[in-house]
Amino acid sequence: MRVVSIVGARPQFVKLAPVAKAFATEGIDHKIIHTGQHYDVNMSDSFFVELGIPNPDLHLGVGGGSHGVMTGRMLEQLDPVLEDMNPDWVLVYGDTNSTIAGTLSAVKM
Repeated sequence: MRVVSIVGARPQFVKLAPVAKAFATEGIDHKIIHTGQHYDVNMSDSFFVELGIPNPDLHLGVGGGSHGVMTGRMLEQLDPVLEDMNPDWVLVYGDTNSTIAGTLSAVKM
């Protein structure tokens, strides 16, 4: 089974940490996509280190912009990535631009 987690903001990293640990313990193929919604080291990388989350398998590097611009950039990149990864499950966390983009992309699979 392959599971893809789509995250991009601090609250999502906190929620991802126990999920990633459980999947690793169970030997589940788990891929992490970081949208880049929060891209500053203090808002992103430090959480991965402090919470022991594996480095993302893919970083979209979306960066800043309006909600619409950010969500559009995420969708544009997520569609082909999810098609290539062909996951059994896609997990999204919370209520951010990354969540809506991940949901919209995954629901079309």
